Amino acid sequence: MAFPPSADRDPFFDNAKFLAITLVVSGHLIEDLRDVPVAHAAYFFVYVFHMPLFIVLSGYLSRNFTFSSGKARKLISTLAVPYVIFELVYSLPRLIMYGKLDISLLDPYYLTWFLMSLFLWRLSTPVWQQLRWPLVVAVGLSLLSGTSRLPDELSMNRTLGLLPFYVLGLMLRPEHFELLRRPRVRIAGAVTLVAGAATALAVHSSVRTEWIRWRHANDAIGVDDLTGSLIRLALLGAGALLVAAFLAVTPSRRTWYSGLGMATMYAYLLHGLVVKVAERFYGDWAETVPGVAAVAAFGVALAALLCAPPVRKLTHWAVEPRMSWAFTRLRRPA
Repeated sequence: MAFPPSADRDPFFDNAKFLAITLVVSGHLIEDLRDVPVAHAAYFFVYVFHMPLFIVLSGYLSRNFTFSSGKARKLISTLAVPYVIFELVYSLPRLIMYGKLDISLLDPYYLTWFLMSLFLWRLSTPVWQQLRWPLVVAVGLSLLSGTSRLPDELSMNRTLGLLPFYVLGLMLRPEHFELLRRPRVRIAGAVTLVAGAATALAVHSSVRTEWIRWRHANDAIGVDDLTGSLIRLALLGAGALLVAAFLAVTPSRRTWYSGLGMATMYAYLLHGLVVKVAERFYGDWAETVPGVAAVAAFGVALAALLCAPPVRKLTHWAVEPRMSWAFTRLRRPA
């Protein structure tokens, strides 16, 4: 069963979000199996574009963000409050296993960095919409962020490093997505994804994993700023190209998973708990090509399960808490 769609909702974006979350979940599940070459190559390939894809879509869907009372309240209830809740939730395993409760609300842990970064990106939306060349400025900030060891607070490395994808999403218009739906573009998208996967298989062992995580400065990864900036620029370009290719092959019609794509934040925030448990059961069976394929397939099923109505109903209080009690009543204009 899927969530009932609204009449004017475009299933294309829900399809894209669901397919993207399957990559996120499967990518995290095979992360511990990267000693298997095919797993390492798949991990490298997926990480080049899976979060950029979510960020581009988030930017596109944030084009109408303003500092109005309703939008600000939604920002708090859908990002700020879930961020605090899941910072606490993901600190519990460390407390249980190591007897250590380490909470820092300004230093995101594990998956919660995306909530922090998206909160900051959305706040900056009106600024980007006033600039003449927003994408150029965003790329410049992204490259400059790699030249300094930024603090972990506010997830600064990722927030600035991945910023161009959010700004790119803000700049997109419906006609750009219509262009991606043309038959020739779809074919080109499929070819691009295949070529990208082949390239990842060829180069994954020679590229440090930290480049695709956007967590550290150039010198921390072991290169000078010129080399690091060129690598970052290449990754931004590759990420944008693969995002476009992925969207080109995404179905635009309503599918069985369109409704699930309306609830991808549930899968994103909850799957880490399953990943941490599942990793403890990996054995020799998982460190084979069939084993990696089985784990990845489990990730697809897990993503669908976590987006399903029963899970949504059970965990709504944490992922989409109802916060009307915390706000004053909105005043209607006279």
